[in-house]
Amino acid sequence: MKKGYIVSAILGGGFFAVPYLALNVPIWGAGLMAGAAFGAGMLIFGKDNKKEIDFAFSAENNYEILKHAKENTEKLRAITKQLESVELIRNVNDICDTSDKIIDTLSKKPEKLKQAHNFLNYYLPVTIKILERYDEIENQKLSSIESAKFMNSIQQMIIKIKTAFENQLSNLYQSDMIDTDAEIKVFESMLKMDGFMDEKDFEIKKGE
Repeated sequence: MKKGYIVSAILGGGFFAVPYLALNVPIWGAGLMAGAAFGAGMLIFGKDNKKEIDFAFSAENNYEILKHAKENTEKLRAITKQLESVELIRNVNDICDTSDKIIDTLSKKPEKLKQAHNFLNYYLPVTIKILERYDEIENQKLSSIESAKFMNSIQQMIIKIKTAFENQLSNLYQSDMIDTDAEIKVFESMLKMDGFMDEKDFEIKKGE
């Protein structure tokens, strides 16, 4: 919606500036033309053609977002039953396992939903589309070089997707790990100040 507003504003500005400055159209006339251009732009570009998940924060909406993600993960699992490549099946199942962990994390930490926007709104549905196309080509039993290259490229892409999902899961915990590490350092300093930990303990930890 924001992108559509910007494009429409540019159109409106152009339809105002050119008639008013270059063609000497009265300001009221240029204003009417600019308004019409802006309205037309909003009609054309105002609605995003891509169906995206609404990230308004509420308990009900969070439940629907995660439910949709869970359904997509189950679709991925269902597709593996139709695949023939053992390695591909294993990689897709790993993706599904990681996806389940991400969804479980988001259900416990809904404040991180926005951080997982691309995972929920793009990675999962596109992975499904890629595998559906692979399954369709695989079922045709084509023997052409092109089909072999296509299937190999999909298998390689699935490996990259697997890594991306694992990185997404790790990123969800990154701030928690940083915060916990900082708490540990403060705790160690307090133990040292109170005489419950000496320099030797710190040297051992540094050596490790």
